[in-house]
Amino acid sequence: MQIQQLARVSTTLASTRSRLKKTAMLAECLADLGPDEVHTATSYLTGRLPHGRIGIGPAAIRAATVEPNGRSTLTVTEVDAALRTIAAHRGAGAQTRRTQSLRDLLARATAEEQHFLLKLLLGELRQGALEGLVSDAVARAACIDAAAVRRAAMLSGDLAAVAARALSDGRAGLDDFSLQLFRPLQPMLAQPIDGADEVLANRGDTAFEYKLDGARVQVHRDGRQVRVFTRHLNDVTAAVPEIVEAALALPADRVVLDGEAIALGRDGRPLPFQVTLKRFGRRQKVAELRDKIPLSVRLFDCLHLDGEDLIDVGYRERMQRLDATVGEPMRVPRLVTSQRARAAEFLRQAIAAGHEGLMAKALQSSYQAGSRGADWLKIKPVHTLDLVVLAAEWGSGRRHGRLSNLHLGARDAQSGEFVMLGKTFKGLTDTMLEWQTHNLLARAIDQDEQTVYVRPELVVEVAFNELQRSKQYPAGLALRFARIKRYRDDKNALAADTLDTVRRLHETGLQGLVG
Repeated sequence: MQIQQLARVSTTLASTRSRLKKTAMLAECLADLGPDEVHTATSYLTGRLPHGRIGIGPAAIRAATVEPNGRSTLTVTEVDAALRTIAAHRGAGAQTRRTQSLRDLLARATAEEQHFLLKLLLGELRQGALEGLVSDAVARAACIDAAAVRRAAMLSGDLAAVAARALSDGRAGLDDFSLQLFRPLQPMLAQPIDGADEVLANRGDTAFEYKLDGARVQVHRDGRQVRVFTRHLNDVTAAVPEIVEAALALPADRVVLDGEAIALGRDGRPLPFQVTLKRFGRRQKVAELRDKIPLSVRLFDCLHLDGEDLIDVGYRERMQRLDATVGEPMRVPRLVTSQRARAAEFLRQAIAAGHEGLMAKALQSSYQAGSRGADWLKIKPVHTLDLVVLAAEWGSGRRHGRLSNLHLGARDAQSGEFVMLGKTFKGLTDTMLEWQTHNLLARAIDQDEQTVYVRPELVVEVAFNELQRSKQYPAGLALRFARIKRYRDDKNALAADTLDTVRRLHETGLQGLVG
C-alpha cells in the first residue's frame, strides 16, 4: 500500500464525526493491506511509530521539509524501513546523517504525504483514530468479535501486533495473547465523578482507596528478576531500584502488581508530582538521585500470583490476594463500606494527608485493562476560578474549523495585565464551540497558523483540581485538570479573579497538595 492511501484515510478521519463511518473506513483500509504492512500501518493510524522515536528533535524534523514530489511513489514498507534506518544511526555525525536521511525520504513524498509523515513524527496526528476505534475496525476487517480484539490488545499492550495476527489468522490467532510476566498490560483507568453519594446511591459495599498523584507503575517479578513499567508500558526498572527491592522482599515467587510510585517528604506527606517524575527516565546517577528523592511504592491490585492469572476475578478477591502478599505499609489505604458518612470521612482524611481524593471500585469488577469504565471511579475536590480568554487554537478532528483550545489568564491587579495560567479544550459543548468561534474572531487582534489572539474581554468559569508550580507559564503556576464550565456573561474582565487570588489558593493549599 502506498503511504498516500494512509495519508488520505487520516485526513478523512479527521473531518468525520460518525464513529460508525470511521470504523468502516479504517476496516476497509486494513483489509487492503498486505500481511507485512498491517503492523506498521496500524501503528501509524493510531499515531505511533512501531520502533519508537527516530532520534531527531521537533525543530530538526520541521526543518527537514523540502519541495514535495508531485507523484506518489512511497509505500508503507519503504517508509518503515527508512525510518528504522534513520533511528539506527549511531556515533559521530549521527544527528547529521539522521536529518539528511529524513530530508531524502521527504523529498520522495507528495505534499499530502509530507504533511502526514511530519504529523506522525511530531506526535501530532490527531485524527480521531484512537485505539478503541482501531480495535473495532480490526475486528470488522477480520470478521471477529470486537471484545476478543480488545482483550488481546489489553494483554499484549500492542494493538498493531494483535491486528497483524487477527488479519492473518482470524480469531484463532488471538489465543496466543495471554498475560505474560514482563509483558506489561495496559492499566485499568477510572472515570471522574463528583462525590461518594453518587457512587453509593447505585452500589452496596464499595472499596474506597486514597487517590495518590504519583506515577502509575506495574511491577512484575519472576523469582529474583523484577521489572517495573509505567502506565505507558515503558520499562523504568533501572531508574527505581527501591521498587525492585520492595518487590524482591515480598513472599511470592511470581507476581504482577499495580500501584503508584510516589515521593514523600520526611513528614510522610506527598511531594509535588513533578518531584516524583524527576526519578523516571534517568539511567545515570540513579543512586545520587535516590538519596535526594527517595521513592515509595503503594500497591492496590494483584493481577497474577504464583501461576494464577487474576484479571478475570472480582476486585474483592484480588484485594484479598494483595493483602496476603503485600504488607500494609506498601498498600494504598482502603475502606470498604456502603455508608456515606464513613466514605465522606475517609475522603476528608485523604485530603488532610495531602492526597488528591479517593478511588471508588466495584467489588465485583474484573481488571479491564486499558478501559475507562464505570467500575473504577475517581472522586476529587473541584474548585473554580473565573478567568479571561487570551487566545484560542484551531481545533482538529470533529472540532476542525472551530476555535477550541483556550488560553486562560488571571488579571494582575498591580500591572493591570492578564497573566496566562494554562490552556484547556475540555468541557466545551458543540454549542459553546460555535458561539466562542464567532465571538473570539470578532475580538481577534492577531493570529498565526494555529492560534487566534483576542482582546481580553470574555470570562469563563474554569473548574480544576490543583494548582502546581510551572516554568511554562508567566504566572509561575498552572491549572491542573482544567475544564470549562460556562461562559460568565454576567462578568467583564475586570471582575475576573486576580493573580493574587490564584496565588493565595496555591499558598493555602485549598485544592489539596499534589502528590
